[in-house]
Amino acid sequence: MLKRPSVLIMVDSFDMGGAEGQTVLLTQLLLQDGRYGVHLACLRREGVLLKQAEQLGLGEIPEYRLTSFYDRNMIIQLRRLVSYLRQNHIDVVHPQSFYTNVFAITAAAMARVPVRIAFRGETEGWRTAAQNFVERSIFRLATAVHANSDAVKSYLVQHGVPEGKIITVHNGIDMARVTPLPELKREKVLDNLGLPRAGRFVTIVANMRHEVKDHPTFLRAAQRVSAAVPEAIFLLAGEGELTKQLQDLAAELGLRDRAFFIGHCQELAQLLFVSDVCVLSSKAEGFSNVVLEYMAAARPVVATNVGGTCEAVEDGRSGYLVSPGDDETMAERITCLLRTPHVALRMGALAKEIVELKFSAAAQLQNTQAMYASLLERSPGS
Repeated sequence: MLKRPSVLIMVDSFDMGGAEGQTVLLTQLLLQDGRYGVHLACLRREGVLLKQAEQLGLGEIPEYRLTSFYDRNMIIQLRRLVSYLRQNHIDVVHPQSFYTNVFAITAAAMARVPVRIAFRGETEGWRTAAQNFVERSIFRLATAVHANSDAVKSYLVQHGVPEGKIITVHNGIDMARVTPLPELKREKVLDNLGLPRAGRFVTIVANMRHEVKDHPTFLRAAQRVSAAVPEAIFLLAGEGELTKQLQDLAAELGLRDRAFFIGHCQELAQLLFVSDVCVLSSKAEGFSNVVLEYMAAARPVVATNVGGTCEAVEDGRSGYLVSPGDDETMAERITCLLRTPHVALRMGALAKEIVELKFSAAAQLQNTQAMYASLLERSPGS
């Protein structure tokens, strides 16, 4: 009987975020399918998703905690990972972020792992020039670079990565994550979230750690919408060090009683269930997980046309695309959807169909395994 190829997936931590959620989902899908032996490792064994990852049945998840790329501890952790790769006969290493790219691809090259897949999930606005330089150097050690959208692939080509080295595999979505229980009642959800029962809810789900998410544009659009649709209420789900600054801005814009900062939302399906319109205001993205979640929940989307968003949202059909920073047009699109519920309903239904067809978990699994198989077939000794 032929040995199954073994894959090591590595993530920074298990904090709530797009990359972390995608990592846990991909690991689960690969385990359920069974064609590959699956290993999962991290730089920090912590975060709200850790329990979910531990429940996958992989045993204790190895941690390689770094303090710097340039100290003795880095050498110690590299040696540990090289030893792990050799002992477990890993055939594919697939990190999921900048830091794990640098660490895992270096170790995989040292251990002579046949397939080393670096990952890039964003375009511009996230990395410093020095980080981009380091990452491009790491890409030279990689067998391939996994881009999570064609927009990211184009960005990489423009910045010197050979096109033939880049493989696009879009993110997938677990439909169950955004599907509410059939017996769920709107009033009950609103009570659980501490929200008023009357209102039309406009929601943004985005961390408040990075200015690239551009919540100020969302809040300026909210000010315009509130003037046109007095019953509009704005929900901001996410947490981070920018929260207080954004709360102050909401107050300055006259939204103190209209903007609800609800923090990290464990029950995303419930939040989207009561949302009438969902928004992405980012200045830059790779391929937004939250847009897929909005769409999978059959919510109409108003999103900035950044990164691979246009690969999911069909402007004017399954949602609206606007230019980054254009709060006026954003407000017009949100207002239109609030005033024409039949249009919003139709857009949301089409959005869900698109996700089910192109961005399902099954599609992600199939495309990821095709990437692994193709690279293993081309690797030396295969």
